[in-house]
Amino acid sequence: MTTQNNKTDHLKLLKNTARVFLRYGTALAVSGLLFAGTATAQDRTITLDEAIKLGLDNSKVLKLSQSKIDQAVSQYKQAKDAALPTGKVSYGYNHAEIPANKLSLGESNFNLPDRANAYLGILSLSQVIYAGGKYKYAQQSTELLTQVARLDVTNDKDQITYDIISSYYNLYKVLQSKKVVVQNLSTIDAQIKQSQRFFEQGLVTKNDVLRFQLQRSNVELNGIDLETNRRIINYNLNVLLGLPEGTQLNINQIVEADRPVASLSNYLDTAYASRAELQQADLRTKVAETSIKNIKANTLPTLAASGSAYYVDLNANPLPKSGQYITPLTVGLTLSWNFGNIWTNKNKVTGARIEREQVVINKSITVDRIKDEVNQNYQNWTMDLEKIKLLQTSIEQAGENNKILESKYKSNIASATDRADAETLLYQAQINLELAKADAGLAYYTLLKSTGRINNK
Repeated sequence: MTTQNNKTDHLKLLKNTARVFLRYGTALAVSGLLFAGTATAQDRTITLDEAIKLGLDNSKVLKLSQSKIDQAVSQYKQAKDAALPTGKVSYGYNHAEIPANKLSLGESNFNLPDRANAYLGILSLSQVIYAGGKYKYAQQSTELLTQVARLDVTNDKDQITYDIISSYYNLYKVLQSKKVVVQNLSTIDAQIKQSQRFFEQGLVTKNDVLRFQLQRSNVELNGIDLETNRRIINYNLNVLLGLPEGTQLNINQIVEADRPVASLSNYLDTAYASRAELQQADLRTKVAETSIKNIKANTLPTLAASGSAYYVDLNANPLPKSGQYITPLTVGLTLSWNFGNIWTNKNKVTGARIEREQVVINKSITVDRIKDEVNQNYQNWTMDLEKIKLLQTSIEQAGENNKILESKYKSNIASATDRADAETLLYQAQINLELAKADAGLAYYTLLKSTGRINNK
């Protein structure tokens, strides 16, 4: 027989449940459509390796980075061209009118023509033989900067790969959580039917039935949040991979191989040897040293060779005639020295040395940042592996607890609240394990990225 307190509790719970259904009734209907739709609307099942290849092949960022390499190579070639001989050719015509054409120089008088024509052609070649090594240093500097640009591509490639992996694992986490939600809804539906049957037999109160129904509503609300997250992640991943925006991606299972856990020092050594930023810092140090040499070269003399050929024709006829034109040829060496640079160049050298020291200091800062990054990612990964072990144990415990309370509930020993709590614990343990596995996988790739080996795993 039901007591007055039970009746009061029953009425309160009925009102609360009715309020929940009125508030979220539409949302629950939508949730059912979402679960049904995603089961049939998957357009493509994709593996992680396929996703990475698609993303790298279609990346606009990598295409831009490649154009920067092409630009650096072009600048290097221009620096090499600066050491080649220079040449110039010109041909011109001049006409002169001479109104005052008489000159008296003592006893000598000169009469010039009233007008004159002249054709002048010049061909000249010049080659710098020695310029203190400035051309050589310019070539070295641009070659080093080309290598820096190539390492920029490596950095961009690593970041794009990591973004793809991160989105891929996040999508997997959502899809796995949705599977658990669907499975849990099925279990709750079975419990609702059973509790209704027990209610009709007078074994439980209506209050017990409503508790299961309320539990189902909460699970469905969680499913709506998961579907929203899935759509956002799916869209972003489509953009990363260059796929049509409406493509719905699916991941059957992420196969995580057993990965041996090396010591932290091993991962740090790998980072020191592989991180592109450290290689770039070394190259920039060489660029700074080359710049110092190039500035010092300003104080040295320059030696250049030149040759010129002239064609001078005073005939009005543009076609040359024998005996009416001359062709002087000249060859020369020019040694020049701007010795004023000896006292004006020293501050430029000092400035270049300061820049080199800044590069060295920046490398030291980068090393410290990489050490912190690798250590943090290493600790996160090992922690996630420990979580997996604990969660596997918790699932076994939650499963056993659920079986016991299911048996007690059927025997009318345990309350509906205890039965619902046991199912919730098992449901939460299942979700937590799937999320922990995905977190551990992503943490491993995060560690790989910090060691500079994410694309060489």
